[in-house]
Amino acid sequence: MIFNEADELAELLKGIFPFYLLIALPLFIIISPVCPVAASHEFPVYRMQQYDLHGVPHGCRSAPVNLEARSLSSWSTTRHCVVARMQDISADQFREIRAKAGALLVALPEDFSALSEKQKQASHSFQKGMLYQEVFIPVYFAVWTAELQSILDDVAHSKLTDEKAGTAAQALLHSVSANGYQIVINTNKASPRMDVNIASIQELAFGAESNGSGVVLLLELVRLFSNLYASSSTFARANLLFLLSGGGKLNYQGSKKWLEDNLDAVDGSLLQDASFVICLDSLAHKGTLHVHVSKPPKEGSSAANFLKELETASENKAKVEMVHKKINLKEEVLAWEHERYSIRRLPAFTLSSIRSHKDPTRGTILDVKKSLNMEALMQNARIVAQALSSHIYNISTPISAFSEDMVSDTHV
Repeated sequence: MIFNEADELAELLKGIFPFYLLIALPLFIIISPVCPVAASHEFPVYRMQQYDLHGVPHGCRSAPVNLEARSLSSWSTTRHCVVARMQDISADQFREIRAKAGALLVALPEDFSALSEKQKQASHSFQKGMLYQEVFIPVYFAVWTAELQSILDDVAHSKLTDEKAGTAAQALLHSVSANGYQIVINTNKASPRMDVNIASIQELAFGAESNGSGVVLLLELVRLFSNLYASSSTFARANLLFLLSGGGKLNYQGSKKWLEDNLDAVDGSLLQDASFVICLDSLAHKGTLHVHVSKPPKEGSSAANFLKELETASENKAKVEMVHKKINLKEEVLAWEHERYSIRRLPAFTLSSIRSHKDPTRGTILDVKKSLNMEALMQNARIVAQALSSHIYNISTPISAFSEDMVSDTHV
């Protein structure tokens, strides 16, 4: 009797098991948190910057990612990581992704110089929206590779959709048959660093024009004047102090800390006697050399005399234009670095090829070395060096204290 019941149970399972398997297996595949993996791809990614400035949070707040990859047109929930090219993302799309998606992976352009002006403007708007607000989802950037492009194409043409399928059966079929990607970034949760050291050296910051060009020009001036001051016959009466400050993108914290350490010290009177301070920012473009001031220098002052020398040195090469802007202490970030010195009552100004501090090129990921005009940078280096040498050596004629071959792009 027992054996007969066992045979009947076996026959029953034999009849119904395949049907349950056909229904359950696709469901298990769909709801499984980890999709079946046919192949894996590994490539380095870089998390969006995160910092607090004056107590106001900026940038990305999250780090770990384990979500399904979707394109700009197919994502719909917080379970999706949007994967897209930077030039395809608009500011409005980013706001929607920030509010409703689970994460964002941005593929950088293969060639920044190949972008159209319209794409560059859209990219500037997109980046500005990222930097000036708090972002709670993980945002990562990846350098373009052929493998990454293949993934982008596959995700873009995937049939995985949640809303466009005509029926539930079609959605189920698409989910099972289409190629799916799972974005996995295993990293610890980001935590604030209470003690941050800002290094005043040139290779720890990104930005070829802003402000890599200013760093190059500063180092070139150091090289040129160190040669002159090495000889007693060409040693000038004026003392030159060169500062390569860090934290420029963080409201010029490097200059702020340096001023606090020096002006507030016992022997800070030497710095108080400075004739003027020259700040160098974004100088790799031809045309106009802008002199940004918080307060126009008085006629006959050392700063005013230097600006006259600058106009003489730039004659037939570039136009010198003074741009006067008062310091607005209510703004979260100062407009130019010289304002840090002007606040401490030091005569200061910024030399720049850029007229407005709001120019989006001052803070963009498109600011790479390929976009630099090296000829313009070296021309501006000659102009500043000639003007400074004419001032400290009291040379009235527009004759440079250096030979033309002393300023060479081989040192850039």
